[in-house]
Amino acid sequence: MEIDVKRVAQLAALKLSEEDTKLFAEQLPSLLGHFEKISLVDTGDLPPMVCPTDMHIEFREDDVIDWENAETAVANAPEKSGNLFKVPPVVG
Repeated sequence: MEIDVKRVAQLAALKLSEEDTKLFAEQLPSLLGHFEKISLVDTGDLPPMVCPTDMHIEFREDDVIDWENAETAVANAPEKSGNLFKVPPVVG
């Protein structure tokens, strides 16, 4: 189980101490047992859900806006770099 905990920690980019790794390895079988119980529930006749509560989605028409130039497009951006939208870096 410690190998599983270390692998999950690596995938989640977490640094765990040896003490935490051992603790989580002890807790993992119990956690997986709960998922096994849940998997026994017959949900065959239930439609798939995105959310456990009723949701109403209001769709709107897409409005096409013809921008005169790049400066106009980024004029109200919170942050920009020249004629580009500035966004936080994405690390993969």
